Amino acid sequence: MCPYNIKFSEALAPGSPYAAREALGGEDARALARELLGMTQEEFSRAFKGSPMKRAKLRGLKRNAAVVLGNVGSAEDAMLLERVREEEPDEMLRAHAVWALAQLSRALSPATTGASEEFETSPATTSCRLETGTRSP
Repeated sequence: MCPYNIKFSEALAPGSPYAAREALGGEDARALARELLGMTQEEFSRAFKGSPMKRAKLRGLKRNAAVVLGNVGSAEDAMLLERVREEEPDEMLRAHAVWALAQLSRALSPATTGASEEFETSPATTSCRLETGTRSP
C-alpha cells in the first residue's frame, strides 16, 4: 500500500457518502453483474440516489456488467446473457451480451466462435467502437 495513503487514511464516519452502498456491498463481481443486468431504472435510481454512480447511468453499468460476465462468468450466466440478447431494447447492450456469450463460449469450448463473429460484424459494435475508440467492449 502507498505510504501516503496509510499516513492520511481515516475511517469513514457512519453514514458517509463514500461508504459502499447497500446495493454494492458484500457481493462478488459475478453476483453484482447479474444484479445490475436485471436492475430496472427505478431500482437503479433508488439504490444510487445522491451517489456519483448515477453519472455512469444504468445503461453504462449494464454494459460493464455484461463485460464482467464475459470475462469472469460461467455457464450459469449464459441464460441471463441470452435473455439480455433477446429482450433488451438497447442495441449496444444486446451487442455486449453477444460479446460476453462469445467469451463464455470460447472459455467453455475453444472451438466455438460463432457468437464472436456475430459480435464483430454487429452494427451496434461498430457504433460502440466509434463512440469509445476501442476494438472491443
